[in-house]
Amino acid sequence: MRDVARHAGVSVATVSRVLNGTSPVSVETRRRVEASVEALNFVPSPSARAINSGRTHIIGALVPTLDHAIFARYLHALEEELAMCGLSLVVATTGGDPDLEAKRAEDLMNLGIEGLIVSGITHSAAFEQGVRRRSLPVIATSYFAPGHDLPTIGYDNASIARMALDHLTALGHRNIAVLHGPVDTNDRTRARIAALQDKAPPEATFVERPLLYEAAADCAQEIFRQDSGVTALLCASDVLALGALFGLQSLGVAIPDSISVIGMEDLPASRSTSPALTSIQLPLDEMGRQTARALHRWIEEGTRPEAVHLPSRLVVRGSTGPV
Repeated sequence: MRDVARHAGVSVATVSRVLNGTSPVSVETRRRVEASVEALNFVPSPSARAINSGRTHIIGALVPTLDHAIFARYLHALEEELAMCGLSLVVATTGGDPDLEAKRAEDLMNLGIEGLIVSGITHSAAFEQGVRRRSLPVIATSYFAPGHDLPTIGYDNASIARMALDHLTALGHRNIAVLHGPVDTNDRTRARIAALQDKAPPEATFVERPLLYEAAADCAQEIFRQDSGVTALLCASDVLALGALFGLQSLGVAIPDSISVIGMEDLPASRSTSPALTSIQLPLDEMGRQTARALHRWIEEGTRPEAVHLPSRLVVRGSTGPV
């Protein structure tokens, strides 16, 4: 800025006023400063501005992966809403590893983030210590847990699992195979499975597989070949449901005549399969928008948000039918 001021023949304070637009400056002076900025290829330093203002206007978000559309949809809505609030988003992935999550959180905090958004409510002691030491505003998403240490904005995972089960049992299904991802590091999946174990018919079985299309396809084929009398697959995510659907169709299995398949999330691809996938629609876009607004208020006004429950709904399509 001193170089620009010297080049334009004005004070550093005048350059600052032109760049920030905080005070009126004559048209001629503004023109001279802008010409000098152009001539010297001057770009204001974000780091210097952050030091002077104490603000970076950066928000961090930690998600397990970017491989699945559920996170892409949610992050898209989150980033759009944050931008409207004058905030920028930096995303890091954790692979579902609590230790890696703590490390990624530390990296983001060292960048000077003003708030952090995480998935779920279960986190390592190192993570909790790091955010507590900095008094950092943190919101947990994809979970509804009133009274938790972290404000939560999301859906009731137990409720959506029961919604899927109720749909199948209403169609007469009792011999149901529940296909789910790893539960050891995913509290959202744990909540869904616990709810199903409490309510599922005695004939129901539970199978854990990696959250991959090919793993679900192999599992569905194995279940069908065993001829165990399973009449429905209840999948704890659309990734698993779509994989199961493709795997069964490759064997020539008629869906839903021979076996019904239901998922959770209602990803865009789920509407385009043949038959289209019955699923539980999660409020991903609304979760992103509400999380952005709540975190912005917390940072600007010091208002810690209350827990927000976002409703989900069953979308019945062609992949489920009577037993």
